[in-house]
Amino acid sequence: MKIIVILYWRKSKKVKFFCKEVMMSKISDIIEEFILEQLDNDGFINLSRNELANFFNCAPSQINYVLSTRFTEPKGFVIESHRGGGGYIRLGRVNLEKSSYVKNLLSTTLNGDIDYHDACGILDSLVSLKVLSEQEAKVLKYAITPKALSLPVKIENKQRANIIKNVLINMLKE
Repeated sequence: MKIIVILYWRKSKKVKFFCKEVMMSKISDIIEEFILEQLDNDGFINLSRNELANFFNCAPSQINYVLSTRFTEPKGFVIESHRGGGGYIRLGRVNLEKSSYVKNLLSTTLNGDIDYHDACGILDSLVSLKVLSEQEAKVLKYAITPKALSLPVKIENKQRANIIKNVLINMLKE
């Protein structure tokens, strides 16, 4: 069943319309898409957790969940939280240049160990930067699943980082 969702967001004297055809999506997917659309327009956005929760008719913890799982640093986002009476959450995209992002990944994040969720976030970022194709990322995601690696967790996370690191190094050689 398809549902057309039309919402409007009034913030800072701007009215933004959000129209989405939904196939009974999860509310977290709808919230994520709404925030991404706002980011595409401005590059950053100031959010009030309570206002967004009222807007989507959900609990504020749902907004926290979306922000903490879908807008992480490995995925190329930065979040600042300002508490208090006029508190807000400022969300923005990290200015990612392909080569500097990949070099940073190779020297920091992929030098240790990485869990599957964070690895998928990194692969999604590499797709958005066009370092990897969607198909290449999909294959890598299958190759680094806990089931595919079948190792103790500590070794598994280290091996996952090594696999992604070696793929990127070899792609940079080409």
